Amino acid sequence: MSHPGYVTAPPYSQAQPGMVSFPTGFGTSAPAAPYGHYSSPQSAVLKSSVTAGSPPPPTIGSLSPSTNQYSHSNIQNGPSISRNQPQSFQGAPLLNSAAAYGSPSMYSSSAPPSSTQEVTNQLSNMQLSTCGSGAAPNSHMPPGPPLLTSHQGLPTQHIPHPSATAVSQILPAAAGALNGTLGTLQEGIPTSNAPNLSFHQQLPGQPAGPSYPPQPANSYGSQLAGSQLSYPGAPPGSVSHLTGPPQKKLDPDSIPSPIQVIETDKTSRAGQVYTTHLRGQVPPLVTTDCVIQDQGNASPRYIRCTTYCFPSSTDMAKQAQIPLAAIIKPFAVIPSNETPLHVVNHGEAGPIRCNRCKAYMCPFMQFIDGGRRYQCGFCSCVNDVPPFYFQHLDHVGRRLDHYQRPELSLGSYEFVATLDYCRKNKPPNPPAYIFMIDVSYSNIKSGVVRLVCEELKTLLDRLPREEQEVVSAIRVGFVTYNKILHFYNVKSSLAQPQMMVVSDVSEVFLPLLDGFLVNFHESRSVINNLLEQIPEMFAETTESETVFAPLIQAGMEALKAAECAGKLFIFHSSQPTAEAPGKLKNRDDRKLVNTDKEKTLFLPQNNVYENLAKECVANACCVDLFLFPNQYVDIASMGSVSLATGGTLYKYNNFQVHYDAQHFLRDLRRDIEKRIGFDAIMRIRTSTGFRATDFMGAIYMNNTTDVELAAIDCDKAITVEFKHDDKLSEDTGALIQCALLYTTVGGQRRLLLHNIGLNCSSQLVDLYKSCETDALINFFAKSAYKAVLNQPLKTVRDVLVNQSAHILACYRKNCASPSVLSQLILPDSMKVLPVYINSLLKSHVLVGSTEISIDERTYQRQIIMSMGVADTQLFFYPQLLPIHSLDLKSDTLPPTVRCSEDRLSEEGVFLLASGLNMLLWLGISSPPELIQGIFNVPSFTHINPDATILPEVDSLYSKKLRWVLEFIQKDRPYTMKLLLVKQRDKAELTFRQLLVEDKGLYGGVSYMDFLCCIHKEIRQLLT
Repeated sequence: MSHPGYVTAPPYSQAQPGMVSFPTGFGTSAPAAPYGHYSSPQSAVLKSSVTAGSPPPPTIGSLSPSTNQYSHSNIQNGPSISRNQPQSFQGAPLLNSAAAYGSPSMYSSSAPPSSTQEVTNQLSNMQLSTCGSGAAPNSHMPPGPPLLTSHQGLPTQHIPHPSATAVSQILPAAAGALNGTLGTLQEGIPTSNAPNLSFHQQLPGQPAGPSYPPQPANSYGSQLAGSQLSYPGAPPGSVSHLTGPPQKKLDPDSIPSPIQVIETDKTSRAGQVYTTHLRGQVPPLVTTDCVIQDQGNASPRYIRCTTYCFPSSTDMAKQAQIPLAAIIKPFAVIPSNETPLHVVNHGEAGPIRCNRCKAYMCPFMQFIDGGRRYQCGFCSCVNDVPPFYFQHLDHVGRRLDHYQRPELSLGSYEFVATLDYCRKNKPPNPPAYIFMIDVSYSNIKSGVVRLVCEELKTLLDRLPREEQEVVSAIRVGFVTYNKILHFYNVKSSLAQPQMMVVSDVSEVFLPLLDGFLVNFHESRSVINNLLEQIPEMFAETTESETVFAPLIQAGMEALKAAECAGKLFIFHSSQPTAEAPGKLKNRDDRKLVNTDKEKTLFLPQNNVYENLAKECVANACCVDLFLFPNQYVDIASMGSVSLATGGTLYKYNNFQVHYDAQHFLRDLRRDIEKRIGFDAIMRIRTSTGFRATDFMGAIYMNNTTDVELAAIDCDKAITVEFKHDDKLSEDTGALIQCALLYTTVGGQRRLLLHNIGLNCSSQLVDLYKSCETDALINFFAKSAYKAVLNQPLKTVRDVLVNQSAHILACYRKNCASPSVLSQLILPDSMKVLPVYINSLLKSHVLVGSTEISIDERTYQRQIIMSMGVADTQLFFYPQLLPIHSLDLKSDTLPPTVRCSEDRLSEEGVFLLASGLNMLLWLGISSPPELIQGIFNVPSFTHINPDATILPEVDSLYSKKLRWVLEFIQKDRPYTMKLLLVKQRDKAELTFRQLLVEDKGLYGGVSYMDFLCCIHKEIRQLLT
């Protein structure tokens, strides 16, 4: 049965009818109800609901009498951030005001397009402006707020600093406006075709208005089948890769700024204590530094959600299409000024659980019958309280020991697990670390082998240990290899280490058990001897071939024989081409880019690595891979084992000891020292009415519910998507419990619990005002990067654009005040969603450019899959700091500026941090005193652009800049390599690609143009 209405492209968790090889849920085996209507056949054209002779669309109703209009104030960003910036909300952001940018004169009153051709014509006439190319950097509008033109006869007010608005309305996207120039604002007076700017507030509880009555799910006028409007800036050949007359540019300060959002949140919430006692409250942004106090819900350091208010029904979820997801970072680092996790030990009785759903004791359990029984908050089952756990209740029904028991009063805590939770009902052995060093010609020549061996002599003293222990219980082992494997006996009783060679790599066996895995402190002298000898032993090697899969197999067998979990640290240089299982051929074929076969480039070459990963997870063997490639190595195959086992992938292209040693060593030190758990299994439990349906991260799943992890460390985050089973209750809310069973570095089995309660509502406005853009972009990125394994890039990009447009169109239709269609209205919680989505579309993985290496795209795809919210936020909107504005007397960073070429100046020095690199951009007219203070050279021309470490100059500039670098690097999962970029040098291309508000060098449009694109999509959905 086919229903008229808007058919959206499905979100990534849904199957798309009519698409070949589009698995349900992009890998989810359990089918879920789609978010959107898919019962009608898939069509490749845009169908219009307007038939011949039909009346034009309803006119826009007048604004509510209570609507206020404010003048536009220049969005604050960069050095001009005002100290008197208005205070923003405390707690959840309000969603009852709007800002508009558009003009009634630009709204076309004609009927919606009646054919696909008309839409195509509109796209053909849409000239996309280019930032940073073809126009002078400072060709944007003169500063100063434009004069407002009042709408619907309302009076105009001029207020210099309006308070933060909940809805921003911005760019015109009417066909007429896009056909010609957008006009400029001169002396505050809009030209005839320039959009006007107005702010108007929607009062709390205000109805949507006569023009936008409440609509059932997917009841938009025209039917959008699949995805037909191509993302602007897509590769040549798409309908939007067009040319046309140049446009004048609008003032960039008139569009929503991530910097302004970040600064507003810092102004209102930085340095404060955030308590988690309220269900469903929206936490401070990840960029805001505050103290978090656990009072019954898990800290946002552990769990962040895309929205903290779930829709109460499936229909409402389908209507909004906002992903319902949680990004969980179970081992997140907690600052020293916050309370560490409490460990609860119930002895042989073990943790208390619900008899029906197996949820663990937590603050959501309600004690009844004088404390003798409790009702489970997840499934409502009534359970008996064990005699040892009994406690009387007070006058409000709370146990008298409520605040003495972490599991009753805190959102996060740990249980000591009993033998029932251990393999074979035996206590686990402490884990082991095995260091596997590629001693082929490439690694010897580059100096990697000597560097690793020298560092391990001191680094092994810093192996992770239990807090109460003096030394680490972790055992260590050593293997070197090229096309054969060398095992070393480093038993403490030996005077010299012994080498045992395994030359048959087709069926690897372990040549020794006793003496391979040892305690470092007991065998220190033998191990140091070995580390001294390895670089000398292979100094004259000419062997260039390597193996890889047999190496992992050998390490796993060693851990299996020792009956312990562990991690392999592999230092590898080249593609494994030696005759052995897992041998790889070069498939760096860029002709496949932008074809249906492109997805194969992101997948392993053969099933050897897939089977190996499965085996490693079953034996709790985690793989950390340090790659030192000089050419293509097929990261899609080699890195897949690391991703599936919870390991980390590091890559150092064209490694040179002189320039890259500190970058690598810092990664290695942090990797060895960071908090980690082994042999882990995670289960997500939810209250009735919804369930976890999809999981994304450095994980392995054998079934639909258990997330298996050979290891999980403090940097890894798992993104979990939820779907409705039934209607949710607004009274009880939506409850989530994450239970992680793991082995500590000391060999103790524990259960780590994180609990969070979210609100539920039948009002769309509540859903929108509780959203978190940083979490949404984490979900969208991982969903898209998972989808590229099955779908063409164009499909993935179109789904992203269409779902974003649908989310914003639903808000416009059901939550915002009535206004003309030429205004783009964005919810306050999502007003910077377009800039992040556009940045995601321009990322190396999705841009589909032959100029970017396959390995680099695969590498970025794999590392993003395990990132937390803070790391994806920085990755998709890098931090740009004007170093020339450093306050040498304070301990604060210079004010961040927007990621655009317009913010640069020839007289400035700017630092850009992306999470993978830090680039120091040096303007050609940089002040000589600044250059002298930082580099100790007299002028710009004397700077060595190849340097990756700043010289330690005894000057205030040098000390402050090095402090800034350390501050930005703190707690980041990857060491950001410092690159010097001199203006007009070739290296500037790398820098400009990271200016995400500008047009992409490898494809993709500017932020301004993307707003036009997304506005056009929204208009199409609303007509």
